[in-house]
Amino acid sequence: MVVFLVFLLILLPHATCKAHIVKCNVRDPHTPLHQYHQRGDLIIGGIASHSFIIISSSTAFTKEPPPALLEELNCEDDVEHSCDKLTYPSHTECNFHSSVVPKNYQHILALQFAVKQINENPQFLPNLTLGFRIYDSYFNAKWTYHATMLLMSALETFAPNYICVIKKNLIAVIGGLDSQTSLHVATLLDIYKVPQMAPKEVHQYEGILSLLLHFRWTWIGILTFNDESGERFVQAVVPLFSQSGICFAFIERSHKVTYATEMNDLFQKGAKIHDKINDSKANVVVVYGESYTVSFVRWLPYLSEREHMPSKPVSKVWIMTAQVELTSFVYQRTWDTEILHGVLSFTTHSNNSPGFHQFAESKNPASPKGDGFIMDFWQQAFSCVFPNQFVGNIEGDMCTGEEKLESLPGPFFEMSLTGHSYNIYNAVYAVAHALHAMSISRIKQRGMADRAGMKLQNHQLWQLHHFLRGVSFNNSAGDEVSFDQNGEIVAGFDVNNWIVFSNQSFHRVKVGRINPQAAPEQVFTISENAITWPNWFNQTQPNSVCTESCHPGSSKKVKEGKPFCCYDCIPCPERKISDQEDMDDCYECKAEKYPNKNQNICIPKDTSFLSYEEPLGFTLAAFALSFSLITALVLGIFIKHGDTPIVKANNQDLTYALLISLLLCFLCALLFIGRPEKVTCLLRQTAFSIIFSVAVSCVLAKTFTVVLAFMATRPGSSMRKWVGKRVASSIVLSCSLIQAIICTVWLVSSPPFPDVDMNSVAEEIVQECNVGSITMFYCVLGYMGFLAFVSFCVAFQARKLPDSFNEAKFITFSMLIFCSVWLSFVPTYLSTKGQYMVAVEIFSILASSVGLLGCIFAPKCYIILLRPELNNREQLLRRKY
Repeated sequence: MVVFLVFLLILLPHATCKAHIVKCNVRDPHTPLHQYHQRGDLIIGGIASHSFIIISSSTAFTKEPPPALLEELNCEDDVEHSCDKLTYPSHTECNFHSSVVPKNYQHILALQFAVKQINENPQFLPNLTLGFRIYDSYFNAKWTYHATMLLMSALETFAPNYICVIKKNLIAVIGGLDSQTSLHVATLLDIYKVPQMAPKEVHQYEGILSLLLHFRWTWIGILTFNDESGERFVQAVVPLFSQSGICFAFIERSHKVTYATEMNDLFQKGAKIHDKINDSKANVVVVYGESYTVSFVRWLPYLSEREHMPSKPVSKVWIMTAQVELTSFVYQRTWDTEILHGVLSFTTHSNNSPGFHQFAESKNPASPKGDGFIMDFWQQAFSCVFPNQFVGNIEGDMCTGEEKLESLPGPFFEMSLTGHSYNIYNAVYAVAHALHAMSISRIKQRGMADRAGMKLQNHQLWQLHHFLRGVSFNNSAGDEVSFDQNGEIVAGFDVNNWIVFSNQSFHRVKVGRINPQAAPEQVFTISENAITWPNWFNQTQPNSVCTESCHPGSSKKVKEGKPFCCYDCIPCPERKISDQEDMDDCYECKAEKYPNKNQNICIPKDTSFLSYEEPLGFTLAAFALSFSLITALVLGIFIKHGDTPIVKANNQDLTYALLISLLLCFLCALLFIGRPEKVTCLLRQTAFSIIFSVAVSCVLAKTFTVVLAFMATRPGSSMRKWVGKRVASSIVLSCSLIQAIICTVWLVSSPPFPDVDMNSVAEEIVQECNVGSITMFYCVLGYMGFLAFVSFCVAFQARKLPDSFNEAKFITFSMLIFCSVWLSFVPTYLSTKGQYMVAVEIFSILASSVGLLGCIFAPKCYIILLRPELNNREQLLRRKY
């Protein structure tokens, strides 16, 4: 919990003991060892976290600790839990060790400094003075409760709920430094329905998350040093961080000790933690704890369960939460501080308050003036002893009181206000502003000001809480201090970078800020160049991931049984890309784009169609025109030699019709070349199918003519009446008409149309003619195949007829070629994509047409042109051509 500054306004059922009737002489049974009292009309209470009291016993280590520690732990082996009934350290026979956290003395000075400034300011509380009463919590629940009860009791008495002879007028309490101490204070005062306020921690959690995400640290460890609040921290951040893609290499918990007999357990636990942190691939560890937490972190280099193995440095980036300060116990004065170099620490936002440096310099233990903390602090901070003073087992020079606080290293004391002290300073001023606002309100109501603090107190002081919630002011450092509607302090956080040196000096560099009141994009700011990283990273930004990033072109595959941050990188499948690192899945490019070779970007597709400019289109067009010309020449030859027997022998009209249809077949191939347009798409398939049907029908008619002619030559045959041009013409017309009807239905129901195919070819947008109805397309092909198959069957049966009718042999061979071409066309057409589909269809048209032209007409042209002597009736009846 962040610097739990609890403003507590006393709301008690006061029972006043009048001096002339009852004399209250109940004495406090235990006089506190550490307390600080300054009189005033109105008193502010404070619970400090100044000293540890540890009941002594022997302590063992796996590795020899620094010599300074052995001087401090002068313990007896037979003392264990015999001091469980300890109520206060100054009244016990137990052997205890008192260890001061020197840096925390600044919190006491901050409260005193704020009270001093307010009392010296005539603008605040005229005719009234503020005083304070501070007790030490000793980081212990029992003593925290005791100190809280003392604050609620009359001065030097232990009588809660009573105000005896008006010796004390408590108006507010500033809670303990550490969250656990503050919770103990709040728990006790809640019984008396005392209103409380505390800062909101969620901003700090979100700030830590922003820091992790900024540096892409997704594999981290968590280390906590407080049982209850540490567990709450874990429960709060684990789901928050996990939702943003952060995993946890480990979550370790330590605890505070009171008895020296518990030190063995603590160090054994610490050894396991040390080894686990060292073995982890996580280079970032978030540390949640109290102000003394750093002291335990400094133990880690000396702890290990591996006694026979050299302990390597704990090379991590430590992220400290706002409770944690760079503090040292006395015995750690000479310890190595390298482990703390480069720490990133979150602290509540603070600024230098003018005058505090000089105020701290003026402190002198020679005239403590009620300060029961300064002597112990001075002796342990400067490692000296005052004459006739003995606290713990301190060996060193005699204290002169002239020692300079600024000479102390940063872990022991800082001359500028830390975040904790700054909050205390602001808390005192907030109470003063609330009292001032209450006084002004009363003046308006009564028309006159109260003249004494007693009158102010008698006016239901619980109303101060209402004014406290509405406080808003600029402090001496120029920062605005206010509370939100929930009574929570509106404050941000600073991100500080700790720079430590071998001589124990310490420098704090502000490298970032979390400002909840800023615009969303400016809530978290960080200056990377200002950060000094731990030495073992050679001033390069550390990386903390379970798995190195998957590069663009691949995606993550989570390892079974591992956190989602631990994964394998697999290449993107075909036609998919990933254009960022660590993508969960690859995705397809838009239809008009395709993946590059590395599958990390999408490239715009080129538009393609079979054009005359391309070699393939040009070649097919050249063949189509060449065969058209050849067909035209053959037709011319047959017309010129129309009177010769070889032309007349096989139905001259059918021959001309077949040649014309073949000519048109070659020319219709040109419809398939060029950019698809609406007209060409309508004509391509329909023209090709009808023309080819005419050609095949002519072949079928010629075959039937041959068969009928042979059958008619038999004596007494009734087939003579069927021999003639009418039968052939009927076959051609009827067969072609059926195909024309099919094409008409096709054009009416679902005609072909210009379209683009973005998927068939990965790198191209293919402009094509969509056939519309695929069913009708295959109906057209199927009918044409049927005609060809019938022609082949009839011609095959007539292949052995007498020589004069042996044209059936050539028809058989031509139809064999024709059927082979179109049977091969179907699978080939279906297996090709883009412009090659068009090329396959053109090739099939040309090949099948060439087959008909060559097999049927080439032998006849050979006789007409090269063997004219054979082109007579006698030779025709005798030779096989």
